[in-house]
Amino acid sequence: MGEVYRARDVRLKREVAVKVLPASFSNDPDRLRRFELEAEATGQLNHPNILAVYDVGTHDGSPYVVSELLPGDTLRARLADGPLPIRRALEYARAIAASLAAAHEKGIVHRDLKPENVFVTSDGRVKILDFGLAKLTQPDSAAGPQTNFPTAALATEPGIVMGTAGYMSPEQVRGGAVDHRSDLFSFGAILFEMLSGRRAFQGDSAVETMNAILKEEPPELAESGRNVPPGMDRIIRHCLEKNPALRFQSARDLAFDLESLSEATGAPTAALPKSRNRRSALVPGAAALLLLVAATVAYLAGRGARTESFPTFQRLTYRLGTILTGRFAPDGQTIFYSGSWEGKPFSLYSTIPGGAESRSLGLPSATLAGISEKGMIAVILNPAGVNLVGTLALVPLSGGAPRPILENVGAASWAPDGENLAAVISGGGGARLEYPIGKVVYRTAGFIFDMRVSPDGEVIAVEETRPVTFQGGSGWIGLIDRSGKRTTVYDGWVRNCGVAWLPGGKEFVFAIPDSSGSYREVYAASRTGEKRLLGRFAGAMTFHDVSRDGRLLFAREDVRILTIGGIDGGKTEGIVSWLDESVAGDLSPDGSHVLLSEIGSGGGARGAVYFRPTGGGDAIRLGDGQGLALSPDGKWALATSNDRPQLLLYPTGVGQRRTLAASGYERFHSARWLPDGKRIFFNANVRGRATRCSLLDLAGGAPRPVGAEGGLCAASSPDGEWIAVEGPDGDMSLIPVDGTASPRPVRGWAKEWTALQWSADGRSLFITNETEVPMSIRKLDLETGRTELVRTLVPPDKAGVQTIAAPIVTRDGRTYAYTYIRLLGDLYVAKGFE
Repeated sequence: MGEVYRARDVRLKREVAVKVLPASFSNDPDRLRRFELEAEATGQLNHPNILAVYDVGTHDGSPYVVSELLPGDTLRARLADGPLPIRRALEYARAIAASLAAAHEKGIVHRDLKPENVFVTSDGRVKILDFGLAKLTQPDSAAGPQTNFPTAALATEPGIVMGTAGYMSPEQVRGGAVDHRSDLFSFGAILFEMLSGRRAFQGDSAVETMNAILKEEPPELAESGRNVPPGMDRIIRHCLEKNPALRFQSARDLAFDLESLSEATGAPTAALPKSRNRRSALVPGAAALLLLVAATVAYLAGRGARTESFPTFQRLTYRLGTILTGRFAPDGQTIFYSGSWEGKPFSLYSTIPGGAESRSLGLPSATLAGISEKGMIAVILNPAGVNLVGTLALVPLSGGAPRPILENVGAASWAPDGENLAAVISGGGGARLEYPIGKVVYRTAGFIFDMRVSPDGEVIAVEETRPVTFQGGSGWIGLIDRSGKRTTVYDGWVRNCGVAWLPGGKEFVFAIPDSSGSYREVYAASRTGEKRLLGRFAGAMTFHDVSRDGRLLFAREDVRILTIGGIDGGKTEGIVSWLDESVAGDLSPDGSHVLLSEIGSGGGARGAVYFRPTGGGDAIRLGDGQGLALSPDGKWALATSNDRPQLLLYPTGVGQRRTLAASGYERFHSARWLPDGKRIFFNANVRGRATRCSLLDLAGGAPRPVGAEGGLCAASSPDGEWIAVEGPDGDMSLIPVDGTASPRPVRGWAKEWTALQWSADGRSLFITNETEVPMSIRKLDLETGRTELVRTLVPPDKAGVQTIAAPIVTRDGRTYAYTYIRLLGDLYVAKGFE
């Protein structure tokens, strides 16, 4: 079409590309008209995946077009090395489809879409080149491979062949009328080539290639030896229909199907406060999945024969609250689940797909553990505490009173005989897995969120979170056999996503999150540990069960971690959260500011530390990591890095970041400043040892232990001479900082209490003894051991709220902040995953 130059725009100080129509072409009125009209059309398109046109003009009789200058190479150059990875091919396909949709909506058809006109920039962005500019050079049989030459003409009247052999649609080959659906055929040929490494249609000559387009079907993708998802193959076949009426009817339809497919095939599309809660490792931000699922159901419902080509989703619950567990009944249709609606205690319900209502089973507070093939329901009665541990009981499916059989149970699963159960029993600072009940096959200091006995009863699929702190998420997913042998399938970051066995029992399904919590990768794993990717879900979700016919039962979850701040003795209270998962770390002594940790998607993979006024106003980002404490003068924030175990000092105003000399620790859990502002005390552990309290002088020197190993320091006296330390047995003692006096036990202390702050007058400790809604703050008199209620904390909307983290209180008790987890869930059935 012309010559292209690299140039510099001296006015806007940017490098650009300038395409100039040679003088020999500009003397041809038809070529000149086409150049000007198509340049104008391209300039009307404003899309991130289309080459941007900045200017059109004429210089010395030669027309030119000024466009953005792109570093990178064409898709053709990328394909020279062979087929693309499936995820990358789908990513490129989505970008191309989106650009086509934008152009078609403006009435512009490309007519020459091929790998040479698809450009991939150095940073991985896809750009469509020469959009709407037909290749007008006349075919020359002596120049280059005949299957590549452009065969364009000066106009597009019927009877004129226009396009590139190998990528033209059948109607282009015939010289017939061409519309936007022709581009979709070319798109299908490109996607086929990206996945297989070979062209969809190719002959020894241009004529033979065009004959293949008219009469032959492209080779099977399976012949390429690649495991191409069936849904992707169906999209390609749908694009390459010979009859335009049988293809996708719009690029929007195509883009929608690619977007839906990306959630099931893995194309590109936080940690929770670990207040020892069974839901404390769930992740935020699933509103996008709600929209996707709703749109998918509505869209596919009207798509006729095409609905079976992609996974489909059916929503089962609609009320506001939390879904904890769900199971298919033996009939394969009825679904039982435990839910907490509108902030009420968990109860059991049943529903069926297609029904908007759920029926209560009329049981007292209980969660569902499992349903046997013989029609017996295992439930956990009166689940309590942050881990929702209660009494395991059995209830006939037909109804009746529950029969208690075992205490302190957090999860259970039926064996295939319908008689025996596996159970997770809490106690002794950890948990044990018994299978059958009475035979211990596994012990852990961590928390087993979910476990399921295989259909043949030989192994148990397990998801475990290791003992971690407020920021945690480390764990493993795998199998435990009857002898206790462990097969690890995944070891790393887990978010309590559940496990379930696929039909036949050869594989189980599980999900793992990315570090930011933006999505879940869903896998199927064999008994030997090999895993394969099933797809990707945006946001948070938990697997609950799989039916005999392969339908997945899961909860789509929207998790928010919110922080409430109260000032003026609680007369004024409001949300002081900043992003999606804001955890309160500390309050300044005067109560004017709160230290926040952003541990969700907003904080990124490394987390973020923010400093915000408690009365409202913009937050200041101090740096990466997790915020622990504010200095007495409010000028410094103590934080820990999420990349490595180290303590950092961030200035809240002018100053430079510092790294403290506290090495050799595996993890820092919490910390506070002494009133002199020169020393800090913190809770941390070295690998293989229990957490303990230590004192560190900021001027230098090694940390000095305070109290016994396994003890946790909680608060310091206002004069800085004493530290309240909770011992490994749960007792509370006051230990002198200088070590010159003997520890003093705290009178009237109860092991279930948590110390929050030492009062300004030195006479009391602010404490709490609850972890659920509502939470109370009390004052414990250190002389008498008596307590009095200070205030009760209740989030403004209790729906979906299960846990409140220990609040932060200033010494005068007038300002406080507390963080709570709000988990809203909806139950779905999905089918079509393979």
